[in-house]
Amino acid sequence: MDDIKVLFSAEEIAERVAGLGRELSDYYRGKEVLVVGVLNGCFVFAADLIRAMTVEDIEIRFIRAKSYIGTQSGGEVDFSSACESIDFKDRNVLIIEDIIDTGNTLAELKKRIMSEDPVDLKIAVFLDKPSRRIADISPDFCCFEIPDRFVVGYGLDYNEKYRQLPYLGAIE
Repeated sequence: MDDIKVLFSAEEIAERVAGLGRELSDYYRGKEVLVVGVLNGCFVFAADLIRAMTVEDIEIRFIRAKSYIGTQSGGEVDFSSACESIDFKDRNVLIIEDIIDTGNTLAELKKRIMSEDPVDLKIAVFLDKPSRRIADISPDFCCFEIPDRFVVGYGLDYNEKYRQLPYLGAIE
């Protein structure tokens, strides 16, 4: 792993995720929240983030969305059928995603959920990479903004490897 440069340490990540948990707790105070995690990449971030939230009524669901092959976005977004079994109507929905890059995946998911009339829909991401944005979408809550580099660790992968790293690193 000599070819991975640490961008954010485990300690820096923990501190920022805790801060975002407090922001979300303030936003959702007194409300029921349906958290929708986008697998596979969000699982570490989602687990840490929901534990950092002090909201009492949280329902957690996960869906799969895939648009990457290796280091490139394939352009097409493939959602699991689990998305169809979730009732979004009249709910406060929080999408948790590992990274917003081109924005295609989140734009498609947001469009799909909004068609079912939620009360509120917000997006929380671990990483925002605005220099690559194609779709007209931005996160409502974000831990870190990063430049256009391919990153791994803290749930993010390169061909399903490196997700277990406790830090965020850039592949050199």
